[in-house]
Amino acid sequence: MLIDDYVADLGRALYGPTGPRRDMVVEARDSLIDTADAYEADGLAREEAERLAVQEFGSVEEIAPEYQSELTACAGRRLGGLLFVSVPLTALAWAMLWRVFPLDPAIWAQKPAWFGAISLALDLLQVAVGVSGGLSLLALGRGARLLPKARLVTRSLGGLVLAMLAITTILGMILTIGVKGPIGFAAYPPGVMVTAVSYVLAGVQFYCAVRCLRITRTAVAHH
Repeated sequence: MLIDDYVADLGRALYGPTGPRRDMVVEARDSLIDTADAYEADGLAREEAERLAVQEFGSVEEIAPEYQSELTACAGRRLGGLLFVSVPLTALAWAMLWRVFPLDPAIWAQKPAWFGAISLALDLLQVAVGVSGGLSLLALGRGARLLPKARLVTRSLGGLVLAMLAITTILGMILTIGVKGPIGFAAYPPGVMVTAVSYVLAGVQFYCAVRCLRITRTAVAHH
């Protein structure tokens, strides 16, 4: 097998973030070309030099699992970093917003007895998810060979995010009902801005979580 064919097979065998995957394939190709150039300088024909370089490098079936492990860890790190930064900031933005939103005091006074417990549960959930994102960054540190752990951590984090998004949506709706709307919130510029940012971040979190689950479910292709 020649280098271009080998590199094409390796690229098809890997699944994960586009940039890191492309860098891995380019790095493998550069290494193969350097080896083939050395063999060619020793007098071998170019095709024979490339075949020997590929044989020495190892088959796609042998090499791809290690590359896939790093791609899995990379996807987990991206999601973990996103959670570590975005979830606490979102929670803080909403907490500050409700402190300054000009809501009728009578509505706050009439809020249901369960309102405080639900609000606290939502805050604790968001803190827990943010902490989980930070812990995943530590568990998926660069340079570690984490074939089993990378898959477990990345898949668990993806599942946690999907559960978090579903639960926070439900709790948020319950809290909104508890304060009857609130009236005038849709025309309140800071509220509109925080809501828009929250939706964007939730969408990115959802995308990254689904990608993590797909990466950990997709077996490395064999050619």
